[in-house]
Amino acid sequence: MVLELYLDLLSQPCRAIYIFAKKNGIPFQLRTVELLKGQHLSDAFAQVNPLKKVPAMKDGDFTLTESPWVLAAKFSKAVPSWLHGAREWRQQWGRTSSGRPMRSS
Repeated sequence: MVLELYLDLLSQPCRAIYIFAKKNGIPFQLRTVELLKGQHLSDAFAQVNPLKKVPAMKDGDFTLTESPWVLAAKFSKAVPSWLHGAREWRQQWGRTSSGRPMRSS
């Protein structure tokens, strides 16, 4: 099963994820979502991300829709030992890009 990235490379957060994946040799299938054409507002894309925003990442049945967490998940694929530092990372960065506090486990 291949990692699917839903991106519009005109978007800076999307470009960051794309560059990160390429630089770290993480295999993925690019699913282009053209924001200027309103493709992110389609019912088809709403099945991937009900918030209708990019970037989004789909790995089998697992989907992430906020760029910092997409990067974090991809980094864990590039460096599996990173998961041991995930808790400290969450404590340091502690908020989602929307500004809402994250739930700590």
